[in-house]
Amino acid sequence: MTLHDTPAAGRVRRFIRVGARALVLGAAVAAISAVTPARAERMDQNLVNWDTGYDPSPRQTQVLAGEFVRPMLDTRSEDALLQAIAYYQIIVRRGGWPAIPGGRTLVVGSRGDPVVLLSQRLMITGDFTPGDGFDATVFDARLQEAVQKFQARNGLLAHGKVDERTRLTLNVPASVRLRMLELNLARVREYTEGLASRYVVVNVPAAELETVVDGYVHSRHVTIVGKVDRPTPIVSSRITQLNFNPYWHAPRSIVEKDIVPMVRQNSSYLDQISLRVFEGSYYGTEVDPSTINWDEEPEKLSKRYFFRQEPGEANAMASVRINFPNEHNVYLHDTPTKSLFGQAFRYDSSGCIRVDEVKTFVDWLLAGQDGWNPQRIDATEESRERSDVDLHNVIPLRIVYLTAWATGDGEVHFRPDIYGRDQIDTSGSSQSSQVEREGGPTGETAQAVAATEPAGAQDDSMGALIEREVLGSNRGSAAGNGDIR
Repeated sequence: MTLHDTPAAGRVRRFIRVGARALVLGAAVAAISAVTPARAERMDQNLVNWDTGYDPSPRQTQVLAGEFVRPMLDTRSEDALLQAIAYYQIIVRRGGWPAIPGGRTLVVGSRGDPVVLLSQRLMITGDFTPGDGFDATVFDARLQEAVQKFQARNGLLAHGKVDERTRLTLNVPASVRLRMLELNLARVREYTEGLASRYVVVNVPAAELETVVDGYVHSRHVTIVGKVDRPTPIVSSRITQLNFNPYWHAPRSIVEKDIVPMVRQNSSYLDQISLRVFEGSYYGTEVDPSTINWDEEPEKLSKRYFFRQEPGEANAMASVRINFPNEHNVYLHDTPTKSLFGQAFRYDSSGCIRVDEVKTFVDWLLAGQDGWNPQRIDATEESRERSDVDLHNVIPLRIVYLTAWATGDGEVHFRPDIYGRDQIDTSGSSQSSQVEREGGPTGETAQAVAATEPAGAQDDSMGALIEREVLGSNRGSAAGNGDIR
């Protein structure tokens, strides 16, 4: 089988053609006529009547079974990412996208040159397709939907307004986005190795967890992951056990950084959060906190004393802890403090991962295990009694660090490099991307998008233009390389 005949080649053609439509900017914008008062009035009325079909509510956990939603990470991720790299190379070679000037928040009804630039910017990345009566100088409901889609792809709250944070994200240069895609390719290859048909993936920069079955998302959960100075580690493991109504054994790092300073400020702190102190071990001799010299160095106190929180509503892990073997002593768990799940910035733990709607997650983990159903899960949690359950079918787990990825439906996603591991200056002064260094698609990217159609009559459509620009000189050589291995 040659590259011409592969399913991947067909996907490349579709991906490029979808992107090509987004690149048709100049003629459309140049042809826009001035807005007359009567026309503006009609457009304002349309804003009231037109339904965007997009849910701008704060991010929330979703059960997506049966909707055939592609996961953040699967065995097709490398192919999708290579296609995205090829498309972003075209964008960079054509000059990138315009910057949106600051000074005011753009909302529905805003008018002027910044709105024209916003329309152009979102068309280039395929977030916006103009409809009938399109006027680039007016921020209408269709453009609001496009902003929401962009915000969702970039991990922002999808409120549809171009506030300062959204503007800064829009203005990250195309060359930087391309470099992020290139950099994450090696990560995707590592993370997808040996993936099963049923697994869990946590993407730390996205602060999201997905349960995946047969290549599609079953449920997507928002999470709270590690702070910048207490990062969540990258782990490949298997979920093996659930602890219902667990005790919380405070790690030494939390004792030193959090508990001791709090007790020094408030002598009743331990009682308020049901935290007991033991000597020797977490189940050793209980110690009266009033007999402890809290002015000692935190490091000494954390070596001598062990802090255990009882099961209950105040417990740091709330109803359940989800265990997987790892050298970092981290785990997934419920939380009594759920307010952070509604925020875009969810990097607030000490390394462990708090999971929203954890009962949905637990029910999925226990699916097919005799005697377990949602009713039994509820009853077990409500008993307030410690109960450990070993999974009969252990579930593969990937905790990954992806700041850029693509899915098989052509969506390209970006997230902040919260731990600074990409080492890319998002202002655009970073090291150049592959396309800038070498002047075109590089070896593996070019090979992935090469030779998609037999030679024929010259097609001058935008789609054909883009295909020729990407595939160009690679058409003959790639075909001569024979089968894809």
